[in-house]
Amino acid sequence: MIYLIGAGPGDSGLLTLRGHEILLRADVVIYDRLVGEGILAMIPDSAEKIDVGKIPGSHKISQREIENLVIEEAKIYKNVVRLKGGDPFLFGRGGEEAEAIIKAGLEFEIIPGVSSALAVPAWAGIPVTHRDFSSGVNVFTAHDKENLIPDFEDSTAIFLMGVGNAEELEKKLLAKFSPETPCAIISNGTTAHQREIKTSLRELYDAAKKLESPAVIIVGNVAKLNLNWRKNLPLYDKRILITRPAGRSEKLASMLRDAGAEVVIMPTIKTSVIKNSLDNKKISGFDWLGFTSVTGVEAFFKLLREAGRDVREIGNAKIAAIGQATVEALKAHGLRVDFVPEIFDLENLVRGLSGKVLMLRAANGPEISKNFDEICIYKTDFVKLIHVPESIDIIIFTSASTVRGFVASVDGMRETRVVCIGRQTADEAKRNGFINITVAKRATMEEIFNSVLAGRE
Repeated sequence: MIYLIGAGPGDSGLLTLRGHEILLRADVVIYDRLVGEGILAMIPDSAEKIDVGKIPGSHKISQREIENLVIEEAKIYKNVVRLKGGDPFLFGRGGEEAEAIIKAGLEFEIIPGVSSALAVPAWAGIPVTHRDFSSGVNVFTAHDKENLIPDFEDSTAIFLMGVGNAEELEKKLLAKFSPETPCAIISNGTTAHQREIKTSLRELYDAAKKLESPAVIIVGNVAKLNLNWRKNLPLYDKRILITRPAGRSEKLASMLRDAGAEVVIMPTIKTSVIKNSLDNKKISGFDWLGFTSVTGVEAFFKLLREAGRDVREIGNAKIAAIGQATVEALKAHGLRVDFVPEIFDLENLVRGLSGKVLMLRAANGPEISKNFDEICIYKTDFVKLIHVPESIDIIIFTSASTVRGFVASVDGMRETRVVCIGRQTADEAKRNGFINITVAKRATMEEIFNSVLAGRE
């Protein structure tokens, strides 16, 4: 099956639910230059990734070659995703690709995307229609030099891919419209690096020279309106990278997006249950059972189920846990937690326990200072980062292993500001050369968020 998915204008939050659902089960993803960094980071590690991005004036691969590539990949893989910026049917050549797929006799699905023609102006606070100014919208491609300027009097004109042709666009518009016609140019729309310039038609070309592509050009009276809602948000110009394992980042990502940030979720580690690690292992007769993470809780109960064992084997053991999320995970399995250290780390957990203690933890976790029993029930492996955004404002590390996983893939970015969940994580970041480090007051997603806010410029 071939899926033509519109990735939207850039921000990962503007990918549709259907697009996200399909992307997560892709076997191969063939993607364009304009697909946002956060969306590229969603591509599963197991999927083959093929960059067919076409740079203006220097196309990496022709359109016909792309169509042939999609068809050939569909003969090999079950789920082929053709990922295109914006909407695939609005100047995305999706129609041509769909025709080629039909001609090849293959099945496909179109998943519409949020178009930059409408989303980027809205992100910048420019309504493309307005009762007092515009009763219609015309969307053009500035690449069509032969038929560049249709009539759009009393309407709004949207030009996509227009920065490179701004000089010619200005000349042709001036032949029909007043030099004082309001214009706006928005570059890198819906991302943390969105930039916009309000100008007049007479100065359109001069303004365009100050911005980079991709950009959207708006011409018409609505361009003079200033309803920009994002600039009131505290993180509106920040691109933030979360390195936490997949499936554990949604709460924090949502908080950051609500504050205006562009969020890129790029796990640097992955965890897996160590098969049969509880087999023939005694979990009774202990004064305490200690859990260091939500992952440990889920691994423990999974292993119990697979072995046909019963949680009642723990007898009268008390339960200790690091962090509120771990407490909630245990509560969901019917276990009340008796001790949570005030500082959410292994050192303080161990310090608060005595007697006969069994720690249920990761195989490659830090050493325990006391002579406790332990069973390693899950392990952590590094994830090789394939497409790391060049420009990141803040990196969030939620464990020492996320730091190590990051530096295993990325040589630079040591001067980038980092926010760490606790002192052990911060120490690991410092050992690996990071110099601008903020430590959350408590090891919670809320405190990480507050730390991000506290350090904004």
